[in-house]
Amino acid sequence: MLKGYKAKGVFCMHYTNGNYEAFARPRKPAGVDQKSAYIVGTGLAGLAAAAFLIRDGQMPGDHIHLFEELPLGGGSLDGESRPDIGFVTRGGREMEDHFECLWDLYRSIPSLEIEGASYLDEYYWLDKDDPNSSNCRLIYQRGNQVPDDGQYTLGKTSKEIMKLVLTPEAKLGKQTIGEYFTPAFFDSNFWIYWSTMFAFEKWHSVVEMRRYAMRFIHHIDGLPDFTALKFNKYNQYDSMVLPLIKYLESHQVAIQYDTTVQNVIVTTKGAEKHAEKLLLTVKGAPQEINLTDNDLVFVTNGSITESTTYGDHHTPAPVSKAVGGSWQLWENLAKQSPDFGHPKVFYKNIPAKSWFVSATATIENTAVDPYIERLTKRDLHDGKVNTGGIITVTDSSWDLSFTIHRQPHFKNQKPNETVVWIYALYSDTEGDYIHKKITDCTGEEITQEWLYHLGVPTSLIGQLSQQESINTNPVYMPYITAYFMPRLKGDRPAVVPKGSQNIAFIGNFAESPSRDTVFTTEYSVRTAMEAVYTLLAIERGVPEVFNSVYDIRELLKSTYYLGDKKKLTETKLPIPAPIKRRIVRKVRGTWIGELLRNAKLL
Repeated sequence: MLKGYKAKGVFCMHYTNGNYEAFARPRKPAGVDQKSAYIVGTGLAGLAAAAFLIRDGQMPGDHIHLFEELPLGGGSLDGESRPDIGFVTRGGREMEDHFECLWDLYRSIPSLEIEGASYLDEYYWLDKDDPNSSNCRLIYQRGNQVPDDGQYTLGKTSKEIMKLVLTPEAKLGKQTIGEYFTPAFFDSNFWIYWSTMFAFEKWHSVVEMRRYAMRFIHHIDGLPDFTALKFNKYNQYDSMVLPLIKYLESHQVAIQYDTTVQNVIVTTKGAEKHAEKLLLTVKGAPQEINLTDNDLVFVTNGSITESTTYGDHHTPAPVSKAVGGSWQLWENLAKQSPDFGHPKVFYKNIPAKSWFVSATATIENTAVDPYIERLTKRDLHDGKVNTGGIITVTDSSWDLSFTIHRQPHFKNQKPNETVVWIYALYSDTEGDYIHKKITDCTGEEITQEWLYHLGVPTSLIGQLSQQESINTNPVYMPYITAYFMPRLKGDRPAVVPKGSQNIAFIGNFAESPSRDTVFTTEYSVRTAMEAVYTLLAIERGVPEVFNSVYDIRELLKSTYYLGDKKKLTETKLPIPAPIKRRIVRKVRGTWIGELLRNAKLL
């Protein structure tokens, strides 16, 4: 446990593990009844900050104000039926057991599905009854499962991952994944699994990849078949966002939509930073809110779904590079202090090849179902896990993947409708059936490319891709992979910047002092928890990131699986074979030998 400390008589945020503080209820912070909170953004970070202010900070709900530039909350955790085009989800988030802050939050949020239960209870019971797994992760040659699906096929390049983990983060700088690894590494199944599951691309930060490798090492055996993952019952807006909004509304929290915060005026007095004014527009009308140090400001800086544009079945989603409100707010803040980060590092120079487009296909024609069910070996309409995560087409020029979650994905789906999420990591290459870039494609053309790789006979693709059969809506998201752009220390502002008296940054573009990973629901909630606990001096610890990377059992297990389940005697260690055999003989019958045997290395 990282112990807390006192600075100028104020209890500072600290990390903890175990049940002692996890189950404790903090005392009410001094003076909280005289404080107010202003939260910019109603993504998961903003909603979580409000919930922590109420539950742990014991702040009256009517003292809390959330501002959202869109007419709908939830940020990137979306899912909606747009009246003009139909169902749309821009993406999805995978979750796992050790999202400590996320589950700490949702244990206190009432379920909207099950009376008397929390959302955590609902989620836990769902996963117990219907645990996640995948029967098909990789396909090629128009719908055939890749023969070595389930293996990492790293060979000698597995040592490059081990070397990366052993390299201190500070030594990696702004190095990219493509610069760090050898070409042979990118031919492995491991890279296909990794890049398509997490949306990593070669020009992304190798620092972020290292953090992921260390953070999720305990899931090394569950990456190919997705047994490591857990998913909601419905789309993430209905499942995760609505329960939070209902909880906040029950506490009289004010949520103001169609409101853009343009700037927070921060003054520096000596070493201290004080947020003194909010500049905002409400439905186009300018407003100002004067602040004191009793007014706490939580800013969601930047957004991966900012400036999203929507197409439809017959129209491509318009390409846009509009900066948008969340990025402009961060720019305005960054001008006031170098401690507030450098937003252009993340949004300014995203390569043209990057992922920009995803699409939501709603299948009404059940003639398509058999092409999917032969891969998943599951009934599409039994309400249970389907693909269990993405299925990736390894010979797709677009680097195409798709996923089908439990159906119905939306509560108002018709019987036998199926909602499919499709995305492509490469935006500047032509398709294999549709000879266009995905950014230039209509929903119908994206559907045809997907059906082609699914193995539908070409004579049927035109008929099955018509809107009456499948309605597909593309979206263009210019900043969807901005989290992973190469960066240096200080490019993201600290959750609570040095000297701050009443302003904090939350969300995935804030730098948590933990070793957690961005592009996760956990990171959003963690930064919110850290911000609230710091500014209110809450005397309860923030859950530490799960320490699997420090567990020798997990390290040995990773050696076994990265080597495609080879025993120690079969692995190509950089030592002579006679010495290797002597080492193996020495450890047999010892505790070390027992650990190696449990890891299947002996």
